[in-house]
Amino acid sequence: MCPLKYFLENHCNRDSFFYRFAPYQYRTVYKFESMYSLGFDIGSSSVKVVLLDVTTGKAGNSAFYPKEEMAISSPKPEWAEQNPIDWWSNLKLALKDVLKASDIDKNEIKSIGISYQMHGLVTVDKEGEVLRPAIIWCDSRAIQFGNTAFDEIGEKHCLSHMLNSPGNFTASKLKWVKENEPETYAKIHKIMLPGDYIAYKLTGDMVTTKGGLSEGIFWDFKTQTVSKELLENYGFSDDVIPEIKETFEIQGLLSSETAKELDLEPGIAVAYRAGDQPNNALSLNVLNPGEVAATAGTSGVVYGVSDQLKYDPASRVNTFAHVNHTNTNNRLGVLLCINGTGILNSWLRKNIASDLDYVQMNDEALSIEPGSNGLLIFPFGNGAERVLKNDNPGATVRNLNFNLHTRAHMLRAAQEGIAFSFKYGMEVMEQTGIETKVIRAGKANMFLSPIFRQTLADISGSTIELYETDGALGAARGAAYGAGLYQSLEEAFSTLEKVDVIRPVPENIDALEVAYKNWKNELE
Repeated sequence: MCPLKYFLENHCNRDSFFYRFAPYQYRTVYKFESMYSLGFDIGSSSVKVVLLDVTTGKAGNSAFYPKEEMAISSPKPEWAEQNPIDWWSNLKLALKDVLKASDIDKNEIKSIGISYQMHGLVTVDKEGEVLRPAIIWCDSRAIQFGNTAFDEIGEKHCLSHMLNSPGNFTASKLKWVKENEPETYAKIHKIMLPGDYIAYKLTGDMVTTKGGLSEGIFWDFKTQTVSKELLENYGFSDDVIPEIKETFEIQGLLSSETAKELDLEPGIAVAYRAGDQPNNALSLNVLNPGEVAATAGTSGVVYGVSDQLKYDPASRVNTFAHVNHTNTNNRLGVLLCINGTGILNSWLRKNIASDLDYVQMNDEALSIEPGSNGLLIFPFGNGAERVLKNDNPGATVRNLNFNLHTRAHMLRAAQEGIAFSFKYGMEVMEQTGIETKVIRAGKANMFLSPIFRQTLADISGSTIELYETDGALGAARGAAYGAGLYQSLEEAFSTLEKVDVIRPVPENIDALEVAYKNWKNELE
C-alpha cells in the first residue's frame, strides 16, 4: 500500500490537516468518506444537473430547466441564437432543486463536470461580459464563409490537418461576426464554446480544451496546435483563443463569489468538459476504436471512435478529438449529425397529434405495419444538413395518399424516416472505417420509442444496447476521474448498467429495405 494511503487510513480522520490537504485520489479509499460529483449538461432545449455518488457510482437527484423547451431565437431565416445568461439562469434553478432534494453535506461535493451543445460561439469582452447572443449549433449563416475558406486554404490541407472543412462550425461563425458586426468583433477579448462560458462563470478562468477547439475547426491534428493557416485566412489573432487545458484535469476551482451564488462550497474542482456528443459517448463508456454511441434528441447523432486520422472527403460526417485523445494516442470521434430528428416527432405532437402524449403516439403508430404503406417522410427541417453537403431541403412528405394514409401512418413514417436518415449517414461513416455492429445509447428521447429503436436495428443490422445514463451523469463521472476521485475510466464506469437490448427482427427487414431504397432514391 502507498505509505500516504496507509498513514491517512490508520492515523487520520476526515477533519485532520493531513486528510483535508491530501490529493483527492487518496481520500476515496475510506469508508467514512462520502464523495459526490456534479454534472451539468448545457443543451439547447434545457439545462440538466445531476448529483453522482462517487462511492457507489449511482446517480442521485437530478433536475432540469426550463420545463418547456428553451427558446431559440431566429431573427433571420437559418439563424439560431440563445442568450448564454439563460443557460446560467437555468443551471442555477436546476442546481437549486437538486441540492434541496439531496440530504448531503455540501463539503462532500468534490468535482464538477460540464457537457455542452457543440459548435456554438460565445464572445466576451475583457470584463467577461457577453457581447452578443450565442450563435448555436443549428445556425446556418456561416456556410459560405466555411466553403470559401475550404477553397482558399485548400481542400487537401483542411482535410489532412483539420480533418474537416471549416464548414458552418465555430471558426466560420466568428468570421461571420468579423465581417457583419465589426464593432462587436473589435470588442472581443476571448471566444468560448458554450461549455467554456459555463466553466468561466464557475471559476472566473477563461480556458478551453483541444477537443473544443477541434469541434470549432480551429485545431491542427498534425502540428497539435491551433491552425495557423485558418487564423491567417480568417484574419483572427490567436489572442482570442483562451488558454488550453486537458479534457480530464482540474481546469479551475469554484470561486468564492460563485459558490455563494450557487449555495455551494468554494474550491470545488471543475475537472472535465466536453461537447455533448463526445460526452454522450463517454457516458456510455464508448472510448475505444470500433465502439459506437448514438443519441436522438432534438438532433440525432451516431458517433464512432477510431484511432485513424481519417475523414470524409465531402465532410458529410466530421472527425473531432474524442475525450481521451492525446498527442501520442489517437482517439478520434467520427460524428454523423442529423439536425432534424426528435424535433420532427415534437412538431408532429404539437401540430398533428396534440391530443396525444409520446407514449400514445407510439401506440397509435404501432398499429401500422413496417414500411408505412409506402408513405415516406424526410426529417430535414431544422437547418442545413452536413450529411447532405450542407444542403437545406426542408422536411418533406412523399407518396401521401388521401384514401389510404391516416395520422397513424404519418406518426410511423416519421420515425422510420428518422431511422432511415441515420442509416444513410452510417453508410457514409463506413467510408471512414466505422463499421457499426453494436450501438450503445441512453434509454432516453427517441430511444424510448419502440418503433424508432427497432426500425434502426432492423435497417442497420445492428444490435442496440440501452443504458440508464445521460449526458449530465457522464459529465459527473468524467469530472470525478479528472479530479482523481476515480483512479481510471474503467473504475468510473464499472457500475454502468445495461437495461435493454434490441436485435434486428428478420420479419421486418424486407419491408423496411424496400422502404429505405425508395426513401434513398427520392432523396438523391
